[in-house]
Amino acid sequence: MDNKITLGVVAIAYNEETDLPGFLDHLIGWVNEIVIIDDGSTDTSKAIAEKYGSKVKFVSLKRKQGEYFSDQRNKGIDYSKSHWLLHMDIDERVPNSLKIEILKAIQSEQYDGYKFKRLNYFFHRPMKGGGWTDWNLVHLAKREVLRFGGMFHESIHLNTAMERIGQLNEKMHHFNDDSYAERLRKSFTYQEEVIQSLENRNITVNYFNLIIAMLKEFIVKFFYKKGFLDGLPGLISACHAVFATFKAYVLLWEKQNKIERKDLEAKFNTNKN
Repeated sequence: MDNKITLGVVAIAYNEETDLPGFLDHLIGWVNEIVIIDDGSTDTSKAIAEKYGSKVKFVSLKRKQGEYFSDQRNKGIDYSKSHWLLHMDIDERVPNSLKIEILKAIQSEQYDGYKFKRLNYFFHRPMKGGGWTDWNLVHLAKREVLRFGGMFHESIHLNTAMERIGQLNEKMHHFNDDSYAERLRKSFTYQEEVIQSLENRNITVNYFNLIIAMLKEFIVKFFYKKGFLDGLPGLISACHAVFATFKAYVLLWEKQNKIERKDLEAKFNTNKN
């Protein structure tokens, strides 16, 4: 790579001691810096990162109230020094074919950033359908070109014209969760964002839109997006999406129709008398 053009990796982390060694091992030899913004890990993540030397910047910045993953990613951009940044998750891996394409792409003066796709895994199996292949975002860009918005599933904000954005052919490998239990824990974390989206659409939860939303989610994931191509994992994935929709609608319904415990006590005491 031309020494005048530097490439950094920015990632966010929380208790990533299992995935962190593999993440660092496969990057350390060919990128100029690795910036990890940590959300207050309580495991050995920091000690692992420090073993890799000065190329790795492990920055402990626990999120404040009202801050989300997008804020952490933007902090990573601010701490970086490289001309080009590759934005990753700790459970992602760059195959050699994508590495070669990236190193060539950042030499071009035609583009300020690039989209690329993911090969997503579920139950440690590469997925063919069910929405797992939809992701195609700008996560490789010049440092001053890209910022993130949103909450947990970040949105992309570009300071350049779309004509200056290219498309890479090779895919990033995204291992995702180590177990279904981990997937369930993450799902509960993401509920806040889903509920906010429903509220922004002025959804008032009732019997019919709850049923319709769940049916629609299953039909889209399993049939329209061909989740059936993945066999039983595809069916499980579609059902998980239905369950996530159910939880979001129920939590919103409760919020819209909440009866406080003090009111229940007052009603009980009134009836008792």
